[in-house]
Amino acid sequence: MTAKAKGAVREREAGGQAVRVLLVEGEMRARLTLQAVLEASGYSVDSAASTSEALDKLEKEQYALVLCDAGTSPRDDCRRVINHARNQDYKPATAIVTASGTHAKAPKSGRLLIEPQEVPALLEKIADLLADRAAGRARRKLRKRSLELVTN
Repeated sequence: MTAKAKGAVREREAGGQAVRVLLVEGEMRARLTLQAVLEASGYSVDSAASTSEALDKLEKEQYALVLCDAGTSPRDDCRRVINHARNQDYKPATAIVTASGTHAKAPKSGRLLIEPQEVPALLEKIADLLADRAAGRARRKLRKRSLELVTN
């Protein structure tokens, strides 16, 4: 799918409004960096610093995408957030990610959390997740309509 088509999916997703993303990241510096990158790319981002905060936000709001960073929080906590998101009626796209500042290639100064060349790849993966979610929703809608036609 081309970048232009992915952008169109992103715009349609929320009826012309920015796509809502929940970012779950325990480390403040990484959370603020990822949030800034996503917002600069046109997403509306809510962030949570803990599992309990993320679960609370999932109960109060609807998100098109839930991203949880397993690099700074226990993987079980991320799995719990992701499973909770997947059980929502609106079925958000979900992913467990690792910020580049948490792996061995991070600069020794620790000042650069996301390498500039990684940003386009990150945004492309997010667009792919949202496009897959939109395609899945369309397939479910078609199946439902087909069943209604058959039963009527």
